[in-house]
Amino acid sequence: MDQTQKIKALFIIVNAGYTDAIMELVRAEGASGATILNARGEGAKVESFLGITVDSEKEMILTIVDKETAKRITTAMKEKVGWKSTLHGICFTMPVDRVVGINTDTLSALEEK
Repeated sequence: MDQTQKIKALFIIVNAGYTDAIMELVRAEGASGATILNARGEGAKVESFLGITVDSEKEMILTIVDKETAKRITTAMKEKVGWKSTLHGICFTMPVDRVVGINTDTLSALEEK
């Protein structure tokens, strides 16, 4: 197996305001950090108030982790903060073929796992 197949981009999307709780979970399962992006949700149910569309605010947490850490985090997400919780969390991974701009010590540690 190519070493790069062991590295995953992990995406977690939750309702705004819950990032701290998610980051505690992510760090407890072995990730060293993440990038947090503000986002908005768009679903079948759109609410309007005085002619103004109200979007649901979301936050997306992105981290690069090894395959096993990604598996632990997604399992913890499913058990603790899934879609049916107030966080309305969803989580998915994508393979990473190439990484540029990440600390070489971090990348080496990911590749070794």
